[in-house]
Amino acid sequence: MLNNALEGILVVEMGQAVAAPFCATRLAEAGARVIKVERPGGDFARAYDDHHNGSSAFFAWLNRGKESLVLDIKDADDAALLHRILDEADVFIQNLAPGAAARAGFGAEALRARNPRLITCDISGYGEGGAYEDMRAYDLLVQAESGMAAVSGEPEAPGRCGLSVCDLTCATNAYAGILQALIARGRTGEGASLAVSLFGSMTDWMTVFLAVYELTGKVAPRTGFSHSLIAPYGAFRIGDGSKLVIAIQNQREWGRFCETVLQRPDLTERPEYKDNPARTENRETLNAEIESIFADLDRETVMARLREGAIAFGSLNELPDMPGHPALRRVTI
Repeated sequence: MLNNALEGILVVEMGQAVAAPFCATRLAEAGARVIKVERPGGDFARAYDDHHNGSSAFFAWLNRGKESLVLDIKDADDAALLHRILDEADVFIQNLAPGAAARAGFGAEALRARNPRLITCDISGYGEGGAYEDMRAYDLLVQAESGMAAVSGEPEAPGRCGLSVCDLTCATNAYAGILQALIARGRTGEGASLAVSLFGSMTDWMTVFLAVYELTGKVAPRTGFSHSLIAPYGAFRIGDGSKLVIAIQNQREWGRFCETVLQRPDLTERPEYKDNPARTENRETLNAEIESIFADLDRETVMARLREGAIAFGSLNELPDMPGHPALRRVTI
């Protein structure tokens, strides 16, 4: 990464929780100066947990590399100070409650009238306009509203992704939009007004599932740790009781998997396994067949065969496995 690519860029973040702070942190990592404006009492994410020497590990992760300024934007003097800062700023990011920034005089139109080079980024739950405009939105709610939870979890019940995936997706989209706006401003001298939502970001990721439903009338089943549209794809039990995660993406890999790993090349000729749609339709019997072969093997044997066949696989790690993971890299700030 280019750690100083945004050197000289001033970012003001009036954010809370996850989406806006995470976006601003990415800009800070790229070299921007980021001033985080917090309400009296601070961003409520400061109280999410106390694992970081009595403070919030969540907050530390989301706000590293920033400066912090406490302002009450309902106070005339504090509001005037923030306006003076924004008159010199390059980027303003906010994810306050719907309409709150505009009511306080910090809407995109008003700010860019004062500073046409400013790039504003409003982050919301459901976007501007429409019946959901004023709805409060947290990650769990958007996972449910977007259908994301409906395609996750086990067959008998939907599931929540353990990460704040809607917030993080939205933050990443906002980051990309801001970088694009900075490039465009370099050519035109004009800033931009951006608006990004959690719901819009997650429904974009849901495009394939929605398209399959609209094209076929079929609802993608929840398949736990498997994939509703690809097979074999998921965690498989080995004879010693451990599990390996295996992902077959194309017919060439399927052929190598049958010949080298399962040592059952005849499976490629079976009509119920002839291609990915057929394998997906018959996923349960296919998975059972694979695990019946693995039942007579140990982990090292299966891994050796997977490597020999150049098949994508991984371990189903728990958190205690991660600190010593050979691919893990840590950055000291």
